[in-house]
Amino acid sequence: YGADALRFFMAAMESQGRDIKMDEARLEGYRNFATKLWNAARFCEANGIGASTTVQAPAATLPVNRWIVGEVAATVSRMEEAFAALRFDDAANAIYHFTWDQFCDWYLELIKGQIDDETRAVAGWVLDQILVMLHPFMPFITEELWNAGGARACELIVAQWPDPRAQADARAAADIDWLIALVSALRGAK
Repeated sequence: YGADALRFFMAAMESQGRDIKMDEARLEGYRNFATKLWNAARFCEANGIGASTTVQAPAATLPVNRWIVGEVAATVSRMEEAFAALRFDDAANAIYHFTWDQFCDWYLELIKGQIDDETRAVAGWVLDQILVMLHPFMPFITEELWNAGGARACELIVAQWPDPRAQADARAAADIDWLIALVSALRGAK
């Protein structure tokens, strides 16, 4: 399944006061997560989305871009709280759900077919933030994707941790959450 899948499994299953039982199905799920991340990075590359040029969130006017910037900030805050409490499972699960649910399942789907310069800048920035946040858990795939994504000012191991104070837009979040709920309800009705 790979070293990254095993490391992520160990972190995500770590909970204070309990033994970790090896679960091959979960390990396979985290391997699939690594594949999902790889495919998302390849999608970005195929659509001209490259390395971010800034640590700060780029300016965003489209609701979908303002929404994802706010989601990055919320994820960073959840991870920092989890690290402060030494809850590595909570930190791993926060970045897992953000990457899989918000970024891969919704954001990339919502921007397909309408990728302009603003969206390229925001998507590249979000992918870089994901790689930085995932690096402690999955160092091999994140390093590979970081180096394949384009020229950057520093190596991933010394990249600046994301700033949780990025602007969160409540109106954009409400609009996109409504859209997600609508699409989910339509899919459920099918």
